[in-house]
Amino acid sequence: MLFGALEAGGTKMVCAVGRADGTIIDQISIPTRTPEETIPEIIAYFKRKDIKALGIGAFGPVNVNKGTKQYGYILDTPKLAWKYFDLLGTIQKELNIPIGLDTDVNGSCLGELTFGSAKGLNNVVYITIGTGVGVGIAVNGKLVHGMLHPEAGHILLRKEEQDDFEGNCPYHKCCLEGLAAGPAIERRYGKKAVELKDKKEVWELESDYIAQAIMTYILTVSPQRIILGGGVMHQEQLFSLIRKKVLNLLAGYIKTPELESMDTYIVPSVLNDNQGIMGCIQLAVEELKELGKL
Repeated sequence: MLFGALEAGGTKMVCAVGRADGTIIDQISIPTRTPEETIPEIIAYFKRKDIKALGIGAFGPVNVNKGTKQYGYILDTPKLAWKYFDLLGTIQKELNIPIGLDTDVNGSCLGELTFGSAKGLNNVVYITIGTGVGVGIAVNGKLVHGMLHPEAGHILLRKEEQDDFEGNCPYHKCCLEGLAAGPAIERRYGKKAVELKDKKEVWELESDYIAQAIMTYILTVSPQRIILGGGVMHQEQLFSLIRKKVLNLLAGYIKTPELESMDTYIVPSVLNDNQGIMGCIQLAVEELKELGKL
């Protein structure tokens, strides 16, 4: 049985077909333009595939609450062409198959929970740090929703004394995304993160902010594992810095077996940047199960 996966990002839409075990059979990437330009290409791709269900992980904010009028709509996105666009309904009308929907970062969290670094665990935080910062959270094996979905990339941080950068987020300035996402690094230093690999001071500051955020997630969600992904985290030197700084910030207040082995507590993804697509496959599988068709 084949399942479709759509990782709907603000820059590109990744469409794929795979099996329930997470195997990806085919995959293409479509630039995210306007809905009128982009959606027909997505529908054309999936119509050529014999898929039984589709999973969508969408950029947000997106309404993930079933039973509400705007379920499946993109909400107040800065991508104005997509504002209040009925993503789920438009695709479902054309494909006429079951569709599971969540945020892109929750999809990545589900991919890790089902196939990756968090397999076998119940309480997990997945953080992606790239063009923006997104946080996917699973508690008791279920992705967290509430009045909307977690927007934990926008928690406020304490600015470090040596940092005179005002922050890049138009809403909050000094939130995690505003201080630590890729565009914040580029604006602060005038170069992209990849060009700053050997600048120790860049990664000392970056790890300070990521560690602050992780401390908050530990104290609020109590995850069994924290997984870091996204383009900025390709700077592998960050991991050892972050682990050390998280322990320093916790200051011995929490003592658990997980925190005694930070190398296996704060970890990278092991899914070769396919965690989002694999999570979308699992969203499709779970939708069929919920409908009693699998």
